[in-house]
Parts: sequence; structure tokens; C-alpha cells
Amino acid sequence: MLGFFFNRVIILPMVVFPKDFFWGAATSAHQVEGNNLNSDWWDWEKSREVKEPSGEACRHYQLYKEDFDLARQLNHNCHRLSIEWSRIQPEENKFSSLELNHYKEVILALRARGLEPMITLHHFTNPLWFARLGGWKNRKAADYFLRYVEKVVEPLAEMVTYWITINEPMVYTYQSFITGVWPPQDKSLFKAKKAIDNLAAAHIKAYGLIHSIYKKSRLPSPSVSIAHNMIAFVSCKASMRNKLAVYLRKKLFNFRLIEKLAGAKSLDFIGLNYYTRHLIDTQSWSLRSLLFDNCPNNHDILSKNSLGWEIYPQGLYDLLLALKKYGLCVFILENGICDLGDNQKWEFIKAHLEKIHAAIEKGVRVRSYIYWSLLDNFEWADGFTPRFGLIGVDYHTYKRTVRESAKKFSEVCKTGKLY
Repeated sequence: MLGFFFNRVIILPMVVFPKDFFWGAATSAHQVEGNNLNSDWWDWEKSREVKEPSGEACRHYQLYKEDFDLARQLNHNCHRLSIEWSRIQPEENKFSSLELNHYKEVILALRARGLEPMITLHHFTNPLWFARLGGWKNRKAADYFLRYVEKVVEPLAEMVTYWITINEPMVYTYQSFITGVWPPQDKSLFKAKKAIDNLAAAHIKAYGLIHSIYKKSRLPSPSVSIAHNMIAFVSCKASMRNKLAVYLRKKLFNFRLIEKLAGAKSLDFIGLNYYTRHLIDTQSWSLRSLLFDNCPNNHDILSKNSLGWEIYPQGLYDLLLALKKYGLCVFILENGICDLGDNQKWEFIKAHLEKIHAAIEKGVRVRSYIYWSLLDNFEWADGFTPRFGLIGVDYHTYKRTVRESAKKFSEVCKTGKLY
């Protein structure tokens, strides 16, 4: 019997992203800089039992140039960072020119390395003086915030195009006023509503202020948005109660704020943070059950990160398609996984990039993929144990180590292609 053997070349499908796509990673000031002395979080860490205080964090305040060198070596072309309000305005009537100059040098360091700066003005932490005046519950909160915004944006406008006014307003409100695990630990639905209303008003006013500063300075228009965390809400069992719970959570947590800000014409793009899904199984018809109950019986079969969050890339695809109706570009401003051994990170990134590209093929104008985080960092109430970083940090020596997952991601950043 005569056999014929052919050498077959297997051609793997290739995913190609737009040429003007932004690739990078993110940090936030309190989580990486260290010694954020004038903030509500620093005060809270000192005065209450916490898992770990932030302390020196990653010493990024001193080591930012070295960190940006690593980002450039990893072929990133953008970087998202936050400016710390409590450094800029340590007292109600005092602004620090020294700290403003520091952040100016940080942004110049990004520009010198070919990294587009994307600047967040509020990333969870507040000046202690602001917190003592009631923080985001204060009816004048937006006005206090605007004074800070003006002081920051005017001197930095020539160097920055992309501004994120507030990071994850819904998460901040939920953790601070619903679960009460973050400062001010003031559990109240009424106070939560007051805070989110003030945060929305602060963004809308800041949006107008930032645009007016650029217009007055005769600079090209900036792009301004928020970073909005969205969750994939999925019903565990097909019951009417669960369907209602999914509807309510999608509406209240994912879309209500976007609808309000889009209606106020205060979004130049949609900034999306996405991590996980919630598997919903309500135990009663009470409002608390409908809004907060998740499946208690481990019915999920998905892999999880080291914090127990489910890995669900399909949720990102579904949310991107749902956002298409707003007719705005979408910037993925955070997506990441804490992975103690770097065993899941690359597959997590790859799977989410595949879903992002699938959404682009459906007409969603996605402009960026910004991984959370560039560095291992202080993960709020969870301390330093979660390891989200593309770059590992030894918290004893502050030595940086580029992970293998970061090297694989760097090839995508370099070529804009995913094999």
C-alpha cells in the first residue's frame, strides 16, 4: 500500500489591531508613590486596623523614570497615571508649586520616552481636609474639586491631551458608603446617593472647565472622560427574580452614570475598566437581595484570580457591544489579573484582546488597551499581597522584575498583532 505524506504548514489566525491603537499600562498615585501623607487613606491606615499600610508603596515617586524606561522597553506607547490631589492641595487654601512641578517632570519623562500621558485627576484618595469637611457628601464637593482641577490643568495643558477626571465613581461609592470597607466607612444608601450625585456633578463641571482652559489657551481640544468600572452580571438560574436582579444591576451599576454623563454631553470617549463577572442568585424579593446577592453555592466553573474574581472575557465583549449605541470611542483604561505565580496573566490578556478585536470587527471603536497595572502595588484594603503587575516589585529592596507575561504582551504592543 502506497502512502503519501505531505508537509503541511499550519497557518494560525492572526488578529491585527488598528495602527493608531494605544498600548500601555496604568498606575495610581497612592498605590505606587508612597508616603501620601495628607490623604484620607493615609490617615485611615494609621488610625484603624488594616491588613497593611501603604507606607513606601513602590517608591514610584522617586523611581518613576526607571519605571517609564521599563514601560518603553516593553513597547508601550501610552501610560495612564493619577495626580494626587492631597499632594497638590495639602490644605484647603494651600497649593504646592513643588508638587505641581514634580508631576510636570513626570509627564515630561513620559513624553521623552514616546509615551502618551493619560492623566487621572481623582483615583479614590482625597485630601484629609476635604474628607473632614464631609468629602463627597458635602454639597460643595464639586466646587472644591474644581479649584484643584484648574490648578492642575492650566500648567499641564500643553503636555496632555487625555484627561480622566474621576476613576470608578461607582466603585468608590460602593466601597465607601455601601459595604463600608473603605474610608469614610459611612454605610448609608442615602449618603451613597448623595456622593455619586456629587461625583457626577464634579465630572460634568470639570469637563466644561478643562475644555474652557484649552479654548482660552488656543490649544487643540482635549479628550475628557471618566474611568467607569463595569461588571458582567449573569444569572445563575433562569428565574424571574434573577432576571430582575440582572436588569437592575446592569442599569444602576453599569449604565445609569454613563447615561447621565452622555446626556450632559460631558464624555469625549467612554473610559472602561473591566475585570470580572458576578453570578447572580437572589434569595428573596427584597431590594437588598436583588441588588447584592450572588450565587452562594459555587455553581460557577470559571477560573479565578488570586482574589477569587472570575475570569470572564466574554463579559468584556458583551459590554463593548452594549456601549456601541453611544457612538463614542471606547478606551479600555483598566483590565488585569492578580496572579501570584505569573501563570495566568498572559492567557488572561490574550483572551481579553481577542474579545476586544471581535468587538472592533462588529464596529465598536476601541482605541486602547491599558493593562492594570504596570507595577505590583498597594491594592487598597487587600494590601500588597495581590500581584497585578506586569513588573514585579520586591517590597524589601524595591527591585523591579519584568515578568514573562509582560514580555509576551510587549510583542503585541510592538506589532499590533496577536497570533
